[in-house]
Amino acid sequence: MHEAVNSRRSIPAVSKVLEALQGIELPRAVIVDAIRRKLAELRKGKGEGDFNSLIQSLSHELEEHRRSRLQIVVNATGIVLHTNFGRAPLHPDIAQEIAFAASAYANVEFDLCDGRRGRRAEYLEHHLAVLCGGESATVVNNCAAALVLVVSQLAPSGKAVLISRGELVQIGGGFRIGEILATTGAEVREVGATNQTSLRDYEKAIDSEVGLILTVHRSNFFMEGFVDSPPIQKLAELARRKRVPLVADLGSGALSDFSQYSPEPESTPEKVIKEGADLVCFSGDKLFGATQAGIIVGKKKLIAALKRHPLYRALRCDKLRLLALQSTVDLHLRGLTSQVPATALLEVSKDELRARAAVLFDRLRGLPIRITMGRATGKAGGGALPRSNIPSITVDIVPESGSLEAFAELLRWHATPVIGYVNGGAVKLDLRTVFPFQDDIVVDAIRSACAKMTN
Repeated sequence: MHEAVNSRRSIPAVSKVLEALQGIELPRAVIVDAIRRKLAELRKGKGEGDFNSLIQSLSHELEEHRRSRLQIVVNATGIVLHTNFGRAPLHPDIAQEIAFAASAYANVEFDLCDGRRGRRAEYLEHHLAVLCGGESATVVNNCAAALVLVVSQLAPSGKAVLISRGELVQIGGGFRIGEILATTGAEVREVGATNQTSLRDYEKAIDSEVGLILTVHRSNFFMEGFVDSPPIQKLAELARRKRVPLVADLGSGALSDFSQYSPEPESTPEKVIKEGADLVCFSGDKLFGATQAGIIVGKKKLIAALKRHPLYRALRCDKLRLLALQSTVDLHLRGLTSQVPATALLEVSKDELRARAAVLFDRLRGLPIRITMGRATGKAGGGALPRSNIPSITVDIVPESGSLEAFAELLRWHATPVIGYVNGGAVKLDLRTVFPFQDDIVVDAIRSACAKMTN
């Protein structure tokens, strides 16, 4: 069948095209919409070819669209908190608990003791305060939202936020801390220089218009050399003397220093609160190991004020996020941090990874590929531990035919996509971020890719 479709007369009916696209796993309305859009382009003289070409083009577009649906992937990049893959994975028991809660009702705002309306997240907030050594705590839907809420409350329009020039960082997606702060209507008052900010710089900038002093975790970069900034204790003393709140955005959510993975340990919420910060905020989906959230801990009076702000309702978390957070915080409180998947992935030994790689090699014998064991340096990712260098083991694959890029693409197009990277003349799959239960998926994906490369 080679009917031309580049003239108005020959443009096929929607029903005919729809019939030829049977078997695509998308809602019928979405397929029909794509067909109508494509036929509209043809009527305008955009595009030409026969009927088969039209079907192939639509099939490809619809398949690409189908694969954009949120789904499970195998992270074989070696980046534990991979922002593109949703950062921290949840403990399987917590995931199961969430799935059960999603299919039923929960006491989100209901007091089971007196049978009346209760307070949202009361259990979680109390346990977070205990864990971080603060008077009180609350949560919103991400750390940027936490920062916006804090600044909106403490530095309303007309007030200023003091921040070091060296901390005006850009975070994921091109968002910049200065621009996020500016959305609140507060004046962003920069102090010091990019690499040198002194206590005196802060002191000179404080006047009656200053609403808070803000320190920000530098996220995914670090500075060394002629670099200096005042410690939190000194800033806290200045803030108390000037009666200005000190807020620390810690970002990474580390509850220990993780010094075994990085020469520059992370500041923990408990440490910074002890050193005098009035509020700290950090991410729930990084080293804390739960779901996306902005956790705020600190002075009871300030937390109460945040929860009265109109923005708080717009930024609050739903039941599923609250459940993930409360179950994860209890793992930390019970000393079961090693059961938090993000931490567990960091702690896997090279010997264990080598043993898994050896088993994979045995299962992949006889395929048209050259496979070797490689070394790699994993990363914490997600803006946490920017100087981390975590030794890891990779499965390095070189197909006998076809390009490395084509082989990597076929792995991505597997039923459960396997995402590695091309480097050093091989397709590399870093086992540090591949869960052991996913090894079967990796084997199936490699076998499938080999079959398609040789056809």
